[in-house]
Amino acid sequence: MRLGVFGGSFDPVHLGHVSLVKQVREICRLDKVIVMPAAVSPFKTDIARKAASGEDRLEMCRLAFEEFPFAEVSGYEISQKEVSYTVNTLRHIRKLHPHDESFFIMGGDMLLSFEKWRNYEEILSICTLLAVSRENDAEDVKTLEKTASKLGKYGTARVVQIETFPVSSTEIREKIKNNSDISCYVPKNVVKYISEHGLYNG
Repeated sequence: MRLGVFGGSFDPVHLGHVSLVKQVREICRLDKVIVMPAAVSPFKTDIARKAASGEDRLEMCRLAFEEFPFAEVSGYEISQKEVSYTVNTLRHIRKLHPHDESFFIMGGDMLLSFEKWRNYEEILSICTLLAVSRENDAEDVKTLEKTASKLGKYGTARVVQIETFPVSSTEIREKIKNNSDISCYVPKNVVKYISEHGLYNG
């Protein structure tokens, strides 16, 4: 099985995340994608102040992806009591799926700083990196492909171009704070959850 792993804060999850997963799955012929909400670091006080709880973000992801049988939402990182580095998460996934081919989906900007990640060589030995170009810009793709080629001595990194959905979680939180409509950016069941639980209003 070709198994993708897609991590992020998902604070909140939005239609851009859903679109990315659907497109990357199709382009890269993935059989399954594990969506992995990350724990928010207690040291990032500004982020922590704006963030929904891990449990809320996990539930919102479950709602956002519930209609897609190829998607599995995992609470592994949120359940960890210490900072969960990507390499630890991928070790965990490999133990659960030792015979599957693993792919780690990341934003293109993250690929540019990938050599600063903990045990990045081991990450490349565990999985193939799928760096998503959010810009669909020739220069952006050229820069990413150069970086991917450089990482080739440790494993495989691939640049994946997708149609972008122009919104960010930060913008959505700001819209909620200003009582603006977010229904065109966020799945309906997630909009309902945010409203019912009074998230991001403070």
